[in-house]
Amino acid sequence: MTTASPADSAPGTPTVAVLGTGIMGSGMARSLLRDRLPVRVWNRTRSKAEPLARHGATVTDTPEEAVRGADVVLTALTDARSVAETLTAATPGLRPGQVWLQSATVGLDATTDLAQRAAGLGLVYLDAPVSGTKQPAEQGTLTVFVSGPSSARATALPVLEAIGQRTVWVGEEPGGATRLKLVANTWVINMVNGVAECLNLAEGLGLDPQLFLDAMKGGPLDTPYLQGKSAAVLSGDLTPSFALSTALKDSRLILDAAEASGVTLDLVAASAERFARAEAAGHGDQDMIATYYAGRPA
Repeated sequence: MTTASPADSAPGTPTVAVLGTGIMGSGMARSLLRDRLPVRVWNRTRSKAEPLARHGATVTDTPEEAVRGADVVLTALTDARSVAETLTAATPGLRPGQVWLQSATVGLDATTDLAQRAAGLGLVYLDAPVSGTKQPAEQGTLTVFVSGPSSARATALPVLEAIGQRTVWVGEEPGGATRLKLVANTWVINMVNGVAECLNLAEGLGLDPQLFLDAMKGGPLDTPYLQGKSAAVLSGDLTPSFALSTALKDSRLILDAAEASGVTLDLVAASAERFARAEAAGHGDQDMIATYYAGRPA
């Protein structure tokens, strides 16, 4: 274990265990450290967690070590399987009464399963997916959707205020926040594919895509998202703020939820197909605007 001296923290502030220090987890950990919360971090690939030691985090070798003594456990992992496996590994270090902020987007069935496992361990489970990507995570400006017992709010509040600019409390029962996150992700997934298809068509018609962007600029149909994602494609900088493979995973979770509720989502189904083609072509680790490549000639 590598221990760095944390920044001075106010008495009574919660110690936070961050499990998963990928794009989102590392950003949230830095936001917690900026607010002078004691932070313990773990990642399956330790080298991805070690840079956080320079900011004052304690880097641990196992999930069990990270959660032992923590007041709040924050999971920022990729999918339901990784969350479940990490919870199993952490179990010997957990104690009843710890607050578990589960921020990964795992879908409705998995949220129910994880909440049941938390209850069996005596944990206070907060279903807490976040809206935002790399930059908001690093700046502490995420929007956090939370559902779970209000009795946990006082303990969780310093953490939520550190990682987000806004917390939307959805209800007392786990699952409400995940439902809202799936709706929000539907908007983002369809929007990013709309941007990609406009760029594809412009190029296919022999137009400079910048002409389209300039035509939209400043008008009612313009958005920072359109301009920013287009600029990423046109510059060739596809450093992930939100990885395409993760967007594909979330698309499938949305479609599962829609099917279970009797709703047909044609656009999300088409988006999932585009993501899958782009992933198969080797773009899974790039930003999700790499769905652009699914529309180009083979």
